[in-house]
Amino acid sequence: MSAPQQPTTGTELDDDDSHPALPDADPASDDAVVEPVDETDEADEADEEDADASGDDLLVREGDVAGDYLERLLDILDKDGDIDLDVEGDRASVAIVGGRLTDLIGPDGATLEALQELTRLAVAQSTGVRSRLMLDIGGFRAKRRADLTALGGDAARRVASSRQPERLSPMNPFERKVVHDVIASVAGVRSESEGEEPNRRVVVLPDK
Repeated sequence: MSAPQQPTTGTELDDDDSHPALPDADPASDDAVVEPVDETDEADEADEEDADASGDDLLVREGDVAGDYLERLLDILDKDGDIDLDVEGDRASVAIVGGRLTDLIGPDGATLEALQELTRLAVAQSTGVRSRLMLDIGGFRAKRRADLTALGGDAARRVASSRQPERLSPMNPFERKVVHDVIASVAGVRSESEGEEPNRRVVVLPDK
């Protein structure tokens, strides 16, 4: 496993209320025009770049902390496995691959969910920021995502045709998010969640 680069903290630029100095006109030209220098756009762009860099650095740091935590956990449990770190969208992604990892996944991914929460807590304790890190073990989430994508697409097509709501089986937040994203890509239907954990589920509805 290659170690990700250490994060650096971006700095924010404060807006300057003072008026910028005007450039000198060319004294050799009578037609020279003096125009004000607009620094606002440049400052805004710099702020956005700093914010993006800072956010990416935080996600890399989350991955580093999670990787160290999970390596120690594997040692304690006497488990073999490689740890892959990545950034997917706006969250850090950590995957444990190889070895015999079935008992770290548990029934329907229950143990995996618990390990993910423990890893998020370890990351938050180190960074001081609530983590949305995603943990996968043995490709369980990747396979589950593919299954849910097919399930959500099938449900969306049935509802689009019948114009009748359809309630899916209870799912955890990760699973519901996958299904909501699939439903959102299908014309003529929408989705919402109902119920309380652990029985919260996705309902697929026809558009009004």
